[in-house]
Amino acid sequence: MINQLKNEFINLFGNDGEIRVFFAPGRVNLIGEHTDYNGGHVFPCALSVGTYAIARKRNDNLVKAYSKNFESLTIIEFHLNELVYEEKQDWANYPKGVIKVFKDHQFDINVGFDVLFYGNIPNGAGLSSSASIELVTSVILNGLFDLNIGMVDMVRMSQQAENQFIGVNCGIMDQFAIGMGKREKAILLDCNTLTYTYSPVELGDAALIIANTNKRRGLAESKYNERRDECERALKQLQQELDITSLGDLLPEKFEQYKHLILEPLDVKRAKHAVYENARTIDAVNRLQKGDIVGFGQLINDSHVSLRDDYEVTGFELDALVEAAWAEAGVIGSRMTGAGFGGCTVSIVKQESIDTFIRNVGHKYTEKTGLKADFYVVEIGDGAGELTGLLQNNR
Repeated sequence: MINQLKNEFINLFGNDGEIRVFFAPGRVNLIGEHTDYNGGHVFPCALSVGTYAIARKRNDNLVKAYSKNFESLTIIEFHLNELVYEEKQDWANYPKGVIKVFKDHQFDINVGFDVLFYGNIPNGAGLSSSASIELVTSVILNGLFDLNIGMVDMVRMSQQAENQFIGVNCGIMDQFAIGMGKREKAILLDCNTLTYTYSPVELGDAALIIANTNKRRGLAESKYNERRDECERALKQLQQELDITSLGDLLPEKFEQYKHLILEPLDVKRAKHAVYENARTIDAVNRLQKGDIVGFGQLINDSHVSLRDDYEVTGFELDALVEAAWAEAGVIGSRMTGAGFGGCTVSIVKQESIDTFIRNVGHKYTEKTGLKADFYVVEIGDGAGELTGLLQNNR
Protein backbone atom coordinates (compact mmCIF):
# COMPACT_ATOMS: atom_id res chain seq x y z
CA MET A 1 0.00 0.00 0.00
CA ILE A 2 2.84 2.40 0.84
CA ASN A 3 4.38 1.90 -2.60
CA GLN A 4 1.00 2.50 -4.22
CA LEU A 5 0.60 5.76 -2.28
CA LYS A 6 4.13 6.76 -3.26
CA ASN A 7 3.34 6.22 -6.93
CA GLU A 8 0.13 8.24 -6.65
CA PHE A 9 2.07 11.04 -4.95
CA ILE A 10 4.59 11.08 -7.81
CA ASN A 11 1.77 11.12 -10.38
CA LEU A 12 0.22 14.12 -8.64
CA PHE A 13 3.26 16.14 -7.63
CA GLY A 14 6.17 14.89 -9.72
CA ASN A 15 9.36 13.00 -8.84
CA ASP A 16 11.69 15.75 -7.66
CA GLY A 17 12.99 15.75 -4.07
CA GLU A 18 12.91 13.61 -0.95
CA ILE A 19 9.63 11.85 -0.23
CA ARG A 20 8.87 10.86 3.37
CA VAL A 21 6.08 8.75 4.87
CA PHE A 22 4.19 9.43 8.10
CA PHE A 23 1.35 7.74 9.97
CA ALA A 24 -1.04 8.59 12.79
CA PRO A 25 -3.56 6.02 14.06
CA GLY A 26 -7.20 6.32 14.88
CA ARG A 27 -8.22 5.66 18.46
CA VAL A 28 -10.96 4.01 20.40
CA ASN A 29 -11.80 4.81 24.00
CA LEU A 30 -12.49 1.64 25.96
CA ILE A 31 -14.17 3.50 28.83
CA GLY A 32 -14.24 7.05 30.20
CA GLU A 33 -16.49 8.97 27.81
CA HIS A 34 -17.07 12.72 28.02
CA THR A 35 -14.80 12.80 31.06
CA ASP A 36 -11.76 14.30 29.33
CA TYR A 37 -12.94 17.91 29.27
CA ASN A 38 -14.40 17.39 32.75
CA GLY A 39 -10.97 16.73 34.22
CA GLY A 40 -11.49 13.02 34.70
CA HIS A 41 -9.80 9.84 33.52
CA VAL A 42 -10.05 8.19 30.12
CA PHE A 43 -8.80 4.82 28.90
CA PRO A 44 -8.16 4.98 25.14
CA CYS A 45 -5.89 3.02 22.84
CA ALA A 46 -4.45 3.67 19.40
CA LEU A 47 -5.61 1.42 16.56
CA SER A 48 -3.76 -0.23 13.72
CA VAL A 49 -5.87 1.77 11.23
CA GLY A 50 -5.21 5.47 10.73
CA THR A 51 -4.00 8.21 8.40
CA TYR A 52 -1.01 7.79 6.10
CA ALA A 53 0.71 10.84 4.63
CA ILE A 54 3.31 11.08 1.88
CA ALA A 55 5.05 14.48 2.02
CA ARG A 56 7.87 16.49 0.43
CA LYS A 57 9.10 20.03 0.99
CA ARG A 58 8.62 22.68 -1.71
CA ASN A 59 10.72 25.72 -2.57
CA ASP A 60 7.89 28.27 -2.16
CA ASN A 61 5.32 29.07 0.55
CA LEU A 62 2.53 27.00 -0.99
CA VAL A 63 0.98 23.91 0.56
CA LYS A 64 -0.64 21.50 -1.89
CA ALA A 65 -2.75 18.85 -0.16
CA TYR A 66 -4.66 15.93 -1.62
CA SER A 67 -6.76 13.27 0.10
CA LYS A 68 -7.64 9.93 -1.46
CA ASN A 69 -10.66 9.94 0.85
CA PHE A 70 -12.02 13.12 -0.79
CA GLU A 71 -10.88 12.68 -4.37
CA SER A 72 -13.70 14.82 -5.75
CA LEU A 73 -12.15 17.87 -4.05
CA THR A 74 -8.90 17.35 -6.04
CA ILE A 75 -5.74 19.15 -4.86
CA ILE A 76 -6.36 21.91 -2.32
CA GLU A 77 -3.84 24.76 -2.22
CA PHE A 78 -3.14 27.43 0.38
CA HIS A 79 -0.29 29.83 1.22
CA LEU A 80 1.59 29.79 4.51
CA ASN A 81 0.77 33.48 4.95
CA GLU A 82 -2.98 32.91 4.44
CA LEU A 83 -3.86 30.31 7.07
CA VAL A 84 -7.54 31.05 7.61
CA TYR A 85 -10.48 28.65 7.92
CA GLU A 86 -12.32 28.21 4.62
CA GLU A 87 -15.42 26.05 4.59
CA LYS A 88 -14.98 25.13 0.93
CA GLN A 89 -11.61 23.57 1.75
CA ASP A 90 -13.39 21.00 3.91
CA TRP A 91 -10.98 18.38 5.37
CA ALA A 92 -7.91 20.49 4.52
CA ASN A 93 -8.78 22.88 7.34
CA TYR A 94 -7.42 20.29 9.80
CA PRO A 95 -3.83 20.28 8.51
CA LYS A 96 -4.10 24.01 7.83
CA GLY A 97 -5.08 24.64 11.46
CA VAL A 98 -2.11 22.63 12.74
CA ILE A 99 0.30 24.55 10.51
CA LYS A 100 -1.12 27.82 11.83
CA VAL A 101 -0.73 26.76 15.48
CA PHE A 102 2.88 25.65 14.87
CA LYS A 103 3.65 29.00 13.25
CA ASP A 104 1.86 30.88 16.05
CA HIS A 105 4.20 29.07 18.47
CA GLN A 106 7.11 30.53 16.46
CA PHE A 107 8.24 27.26 14.87
CA ASP A 108 10.08 27.92 11.63
CA ILE A 109 7.85 26.57 8.85
CA ASN A 110 9.72 28.50 6.18
CA VAL A 111 8.55 26.73 3.00
CA GLY A 112 5.46 24.87 1.89
CA PHE A 113 5.11 21.19 1.05
CA ASP A 114 3.19 18.72 -1.08
CA VAL A 115 1.23 16.08 0.80
CA LEU A 116 -1.01 13.13 -0.05
CA PHE A 117 -3.25 11.81 2.72
CA TYR A 118 -4.94 8.44 2.86
CA GLY A 119 -6.99 7.30 5.84
CA ASN A 120 -8.41 3.84 6.39
CA ILE A 121 -10.46 5.04 9.36
CA PRO A 122 -14.20 5.08 8.53
CA ASN A 123 -15.14 8.74 7.98
CA GLY A 124 -17.46 10.17 10.61
CA ALA A 125 -17.44 6.94 12.60
CA GLY A 126 -16.16 8.38 15.87
CA LEU A 127 -12.70 6.80 15.75
CA SER A 128 -11.21 10.28 15.56
CA SER A 129 -10.15 10.67 11.95
CA SER A 130 -9.88 14.44 12.50
CA ALA A 131 -7.36 14.12 15.35
CA SER A 132 -5.49 11.51 13.29
CA ILE A 133 -5.10 14.06 10.47
CA GLU A 134 -3.96 16.67 13.01
CA LEU A 135 -1.31 14.40 14.53
CA VAL A 136 -0.01 13.15 11.19
CA THR A 137 0.34 16.81 10.15
CA SER A 138 2.23 17.50 13.37
CA VAL A 139 4.73 14.70 12.77
CA ILE A 140 5.09 15.85 9.13
CA LEU A 141 6.04 19.35 10.28
CA ASN A 142 8.30 18.01 13.02
CA GLY A 143 10.07 15.74 10.53
CA LEU A 144 10.32 17.92 7.43
CA PHE A 145 11.52 20.99 9.32
CA ASP A 146 13.68 19.26 11.98
CA LEU A 147 11.74 20.96 14.77
CA ASN A 148 12.62 18.42 17.50
CA ILE A 149 9.28 18.85 19.32
CA GLY A 150 8.25 16.32 21.97
CA MET A 151 5.09 14.30 21.34
CA VAL A 152 3.12 15.76 24.26
CA ASP A 153 3.72 19.27 22.88
CA MET A 154 2.53 18.13 19.45
CA VAL A 155 -0.54 16.62 21.11
CA ARG A 156 -1.30 19.96 22.80
CA MET A 157 -0.87 21.95 19.60
CA SER A 158 -3.06 19.53 17.66
CA GLN A 159 -5.79 19.96 20.27
CA GLN A 160 -5.35 23.73 20.07
CA ALA A 161 -5.91 23.56 16.30
CA GLU A 162 -9.16 21.65 16.82
CA ASN A 163 -10.36 24.05 19.53
CA GLN A 164 -9.38 27.38 18.03
CA PHE A 165 -9.17 26.84 14.27
CA ILE A 166 -11.86 24.21 13.66
CA GLY A 167 -14.06 25.43 16.53
CA VAL A 168 -14.70 22.09 18.26
CA ASN A 169 -14.25 22.42 22.01
CA CYS A 170 -12.75 18.92 22.42
CA GLY A 171 -10.68 17.68 25.32
CA ILE A 172 -7.19 16.29 24.87
CA MET A 173 -7.97 12.57 24.87
CA ASP A 174 -8.15 11.96 21.11
CA GLN A 175 -4.89 13.67 20.29
CA PHE A 176 -3.14 12.16 23.31
CA ALA A 177 -4.15 8.58 22.50
CA ILE A 178 -3.14 9.01 18.85
CA GLY A 179 0.19 10.62 19.67
CA MET A 180 1.17 8.47 22.65
CA GLY A 181 -0.36 5.09 21.81
CA LYS A 182 1.57 1.83 22.25
CA ARG A 183 0.94 -1.55 20.68
CA GLU A 184 -1.28 -3.84 22.82
CA LYS A 185 -1.61 -1.22 25.56
CA ALA A 186 -4.26 1.31 26.54
CA ILE A 187 -3.55 4.57 28.36
CA LEU A 188 -5.09 5.53 31.68
CA LEU A 189 -4.87 9.31 31.36
CA ASP A 190 -5.73 11.88 34.00
CA CYS A 191 -6.98 14.72 31.80
CA ASN A 192 -6.50 17.28 34.57
CA THR A 193 -2.79 16.69 35.07
CA LEU A 194 -1.84 14.72 31.92
CA THR A 195 -0.29 12.07 34.14
CA TYR A 196 -0.70 8.68 32.49
CA THR A 197 0.12 5.02 32.79
CA TYR A 198 0.13 2.29 30.16
CA SER A 199 -1.93 -0.79 30.90
CA PRO A 200 -1.72 -4.05 28.92
CA VAL A 201 -5.01 -5.01 27.30
CA GLU A 202 -5.09 -8.78 27.73
CA LEU A 203 -8.53 -10.03 26.80
CA GLY A 204 -7.69 -13.72 26.81
CA ASP A 205 -10.06 -15.56 24.47
CA ALA A 206 -11.90 -12.34 23.53
CA ALA A 207 -11.41 -9.60 20.94
CA LEU A 208 -12.30 -5.94 20.46
CA ILE A 209 -14.92 -5.27 17.81
CA ILE A 210 -15.81 -1.79 16.55
CA ALA A 211 -19.25 -1.47 14.98
CA ASN A 212 -20.06 1.60 12.91
CA THR A 213 -23.71 2.71 12.95
CA ASN A 214 -23.13 4.46 9.60
CA LYS A 215 -25.21 7.33 10.88
CA ARG A 216 -23.07 10.29 9.93
CA ARG A 217 -22.69 13.08 12.40
CA GLY A 218 -20.65 16.25 12.20
CA LEU A 219 -19.04 16.74 15.59
CA ALA A 220 -18.82 20.53 15.31
CA GLU A 221 -22.56 20.70 14.62
CA SER A 222 -23.55 18.23 17.32
CA LYS A 223 -24.58 18.91 20.89
CA TYR A 224 -21.04 18.28 22.10
CA ASN A 225 -20.38 21.91 22.99
CA GLU A 226 -23.79 22.11 24.65
CA ARG A 227 -22.91 19.22 26.99
CA ARG A 228 -19.65 20.89 27.86
CA ASP A 229 -21.47 24.11 28.77
CA GLU A 230 -23.89 22.18 31.00
CA CYS A 231 -21.03 20.55 32.89
CA GLU A 232 -19.18 23.83 33.31
CA ARG A 233 -22.33 25.42 34.72
CA ALA A 234 -22.71 22.56 37.20
CA LEU A 235 -19.05 22.84 38.20
CA LYS A 236 -19.34 26.57 38.95
CA GLN A 237 -22.31 25.95 41.23
CA LEU A 238 -20.52 23.13 43.07
CA GLN A 239 -17.49 25.40 43.53
CA GLN A 240 -19.58 27.68 45.75
CA GLU A 241 -18.89 25.23 48.59
CA LEU A 242 -16.30 22.80 47.23
CA ASP A 243 -12.62 23.45 46.56
CA ILE A 244 -12.46 21.63 43.21
CA THR A 245 -11.10 22.55 39.79
CA SER A 246 -13.07 19.98 37.78
CA LEU A 247 -15.85 17.42 38.09
CA GLY A 248 -13.10 14.80 37.91
CA ASP A 249 -12.01 15.87 41.41
CA LEU A 250 -15.24 14.49 42.91
CA LEU A 251 -15.94 10.97 44.12
CA PRO A 252 -19.55 9.80 43.70
CA GLU A 253 -20.23 9.99 47.46
CA LYS A 254 -19.14 13.64 47.63
CA PHE A 255 -21.18 14.46 44.52
CA GLU A 256 -24.32 12.98 46.07
CA GLN A 257 -23.71 15.08 49.18
CA TYR A 258 -23.41 18.37 47.28
CA LYS A 259 -25.45 17.92 44.09
CA HIS A 260 -28.23 20.08 45.60
CA LEU A 261 -26.03 23.09 44.74
CA ILE A 262 -26.70 22.51 41.03
CA LEU A 263 -29.82 24.47 40.13
CA GLU A 264 -30.89 22.82 36.86
CA PRO A 265 -32.04 19.15 37.05
CA LEU A 266 -30.57 18.59 33.59
CA ASP A 267 -27.17 19.86 34.74
CA VAL A 268 -27.32 17.44 37.71
CA LYS A 269 -27.67 14.53 35.28
CA ARG A 270 -24.79 15.74 33.13
CA ALA A 271 -22.49 16.20 36.12
CA LYS A 272 -23.54 12.86 37.57
CA HIS A 273 -22.39 11.10 34.42
CA ALA A 274 -19.00 12.86 34.49
CA VAL A 275 -18.39 11.97 38.15
CA TYR A 276 -19.60 8.37 38.02
CA GLU A 277 -17.94 7.65 34.67
CA ASN A 278 -14.62 8.82 36.08
CA ALA A 279 -14.97 6.41 39.02
CA ARG A 280 -16.05 3.63 36.63
CA THR A 281 -12.97 4.16 34.49
CA ILE A 282 -10.52 3.81 37.38
CA ASP A 283 -12.40 0.73 38.61
CA ALA A 284 -12.43 -0.77 35.09
CA VAL A 285 -8.66 -0.47 34.68
CA ASN A 286 -8.11 -2.10 38.08
CA ARG A 287 -10.36 -4.99 37.07
CA LEU A 288 -8.58 -5.41 33.75
CA GLN A 289 -5.21 -5.51 35.48
CA LYS A 290 -6.51 -8.24 37.81
CA GLY A 291 -7.74 -10.29 34.86
CA ASP A 292 -11.42 -9.67 35.70
CA ILE A 293 -12.63 -9.34 32.10
CA VAL A 294 -16.27 -9.99 33.07
CA GLY A 295 -16.19 -7.15 35.63
CA PHE A 296 -14.51 -4.90 33.07
CA GLY A 297 -17.27 -5.72 30.59
CA GLN A 298 -20.03 -4.94 33.08
CA LEU A 299 -18.55 -1.49 33.70
CA ILE A 300 -18.49 -0.93 29.92
CA ASN A 301 -22.22 -1.77 29.87
CA ASP A 302 -22.85 0.60 32.79
CA SER A 303 -21.01 3.33 30.91
CA HIS A 304 -23.43 3.06 27.99
CA VAL A 305 -26.46 3.23 30.29
CA SER A 306 -25.11 6.43 31.87
CA LEU A 307 -24.33 7.95 28.45
CA ARG A 308 -27.85 7.06 27.34
CA ASP A 309 -29.83 8.15 30.40
CA ASP A 310 -27.79 10.88 32.14
CA TYR A 311 -25.68 12.38 29.37
CA GLU A 312 -28.14 11.70 26.54
CA VAL A 313 -25.59 11.42 23.76
CA THR A 314 -26.40 7.97 22.36
CA GLY A 315 -29.51 8.18 20.19
CA PHE A 316 -31.66 5.57 18.48
CA GLU A 317 -28.99 4.00 16.27
CA LEU A 318 -26.29 3.59 18.91
CA ASP A 319 -28.81 2.20 21.41
CA ALA A 320 -30.11 -0.26 18.81
CA LEU A 321 -26.59 -1.51 18.10
CA VAL A 322 -25.63 -1.85 21.77
CA GLU A 323 -28.91 -3.52 22.77
CA ALA A 324 -28.47 -6.05 19.95
CA ALA A 325 -24.93 -6.73 21.20
CA TRP A 326 -26.08 -7.20 24.81
CA ALA A 327 -28.51 -9.91 23.66
CA GLU A 328 -25.77 -12.01 22.02
CA ALA A 329 -23.98 -14.95 23.60
CA GLY A 330 -20.26 -14.42 24.03
CA VAL A 331 -20.54 -10.64 24.52
CA ILE A 332 -18.64 -9.52 27.63
CA GLY A 333 -19.48 -5.83 27.26
CA SER A 334 -20.63 -3.24 24.71
CA ARG A 335 -21.12 0.52 24.66
CA MET A 336 -21.03 3.57 22.45
CA THR A 337 -17.59 5.11 22.05
CA GLY A 338 -16.65 8.60 20.94
CA ALA A 339 -18.70 11.76 21.12
CA GLY A 340 -21.99 10.01 20.36
CA PHE A 341 -24.94 11.10 18.22
CA GLY A 342 -23.98 8.35 15.79
CA GLY A 343 -20.57 6.87 15.24
CA CYS A 344 -19.39 3.62 16.75
CA THR A 345 -19.76 1.06 19.48
CA VAL A 346 -16.95 -0.95 21.04
CA SER A 347 -17.63 -4.52 22.18
CA ILE A 348 -15.60 -7.25 23.86
CA VAL A 349 -16.63 -10.52 22.26
CA LYS A 350 -15.37 -14.07 22.76
CA GLN A 351 -13.40 -15.30 19.75
CA GLU A 352 -15.69 -18.25 19.06
CA SER A 353 -18.73 -15.91 18.92
CA ILE A 354 -17.34 -13.26 16.56
CA ASP A 355 -18.96 -14.55 13.37
CA THR A 356 -22.40 -15.04 14.91
CA PHE A 357 -22.07 -11.69 16.72
CA ILE A 358 -21.45 -9.83 13.47
CA ARG A 359 -24.20 -11.68 11.62
CA ASN A 360 -26.90 -11.44 14.31
CA VAL A 361 -26.17 -7.92 15.53
CA GLY A 362 -25.95 -6.69 11.95
CA HIS A 363 -29.29 -8.28 11.08
CA LYS A 364 -31.10 -6.92 14.15
CA TYR A 365 -29.64 -3.46 13.63
CA THR A 366 -30.74 -3.29 9.99
CA GLU A 367 -34.17 -4.60 10.90
CA LYS A 368 -34.62 -1.91 13.54
CA THR A 369 -33.00 1.10 11.84
CA GLY A 370 -32.90 0.41 8.11
CA LEU A 371 -29.15 1.08 8.19
CA LYS A 372 -26.31 -1.35 7.59
CA ALA A 373 -23.60 -1.51 10.27
CA ASP A 374 -19.95 -2.17 9.48
CA PHE A 375 -17.86 -4.30 11.85
CA TYR A 376 -14.11 -4.23 12.45
CA VAL A 377 -12.13 -6.65 14.58
CA VAL A 378 -9.36 -4.26 15.64
CA GLU A 379 -5.84 -4.50 16.97
CA ILE A 380 -4.19 -2.01 19.29
CA GLY A 381 -1.32 -0.25 17.52
CA ASP A 382 1.42 2.34 18.00
CA GLY A 383 1.09 6.12 18.09
CA ALA A 384 1.96 8.74 15.46
CA GLY A 385 5.36 8.99 13.82
CA GLU A 386 7.44 8.76 10.69
CA LEU A 387 7.51 5.39 8.93
CA THR A 388 11.20 5.04 8.22
CA GLY A 389 12.86 2.66 5.83
CA LEU A 390 9.76 2.17 3.72
CA LEU A 391 10.63 4.53 0.87
CA GLN A 392 13.86 5.25 -0.88
CA ASN A 393 14.58 8.91 -1.53
CA ASN A 394 13.32 10.05 -4.89
CA ARG A 395 15.30 12.73 -6.63
